[in-house]
Amino acid sequence: MVSHHPTIENILHSYRESLGTNFSCYRNHVYRVYNFVATGFTDPQDLELLAVAAAFHDLGIWTHHTFDYLQPSNKLAEKYAIENHIPADKANTLFLIIDQHHKLSKISTSPLAEAFRVADLVDLSLGLIRKGVNKKFIQEVKREFPNQGFHIFLIRIFLKNLFTHPMKPLPMYKW
Repeated sequence: MVSHHPTIENILHSYRESLGTNFSCYRNHVYRVYNFVATGFTDPQDLELLAVAAAFHDLGIWTHHTFDYLQPSNKLAEKYAIENHIPADKANTLFLIIDQHHKLSKISTSPLAEAFRVADLVDLSLGLIRKGVNKKFIQEVKREFPNQGFHIFLIRIFLKNLFTHPMKPLPMYKW
């Protein structure tokens, strides 16, 4: 299990002010997702890209104050990719991961994006949906990185969005 990743820490700390009181709950979500996805990969470049994706994937909720956060999250990741000289092919994979991480059907074009989609779903479902992730590992990761109100926060912003945008209550979901 990865308890500390320098890239994740650097990115999150640079957005600490935007995350405010939700810093710890988002950080724990990021680490849960990262741990669930990282088990399937060994290539250091893939693991680094997954760390960047994990840090940015929902960040637009806080930086742009919106539940329609995929594009804002991708814009933040794009800025990071440029500043850190991430090659275009890797950057495109990063953007795909973020853009498609709530896709309801399988992502067949990228194993990294598909694995990330599954990992986020495992965490979103509180581990009820495991999709091949070991149940004991899920429990260990959840103990190391407790929820700290993350899902309650998501329910609150969902309900707010439902009332303000009733025709598009879950704008991040895609078929």
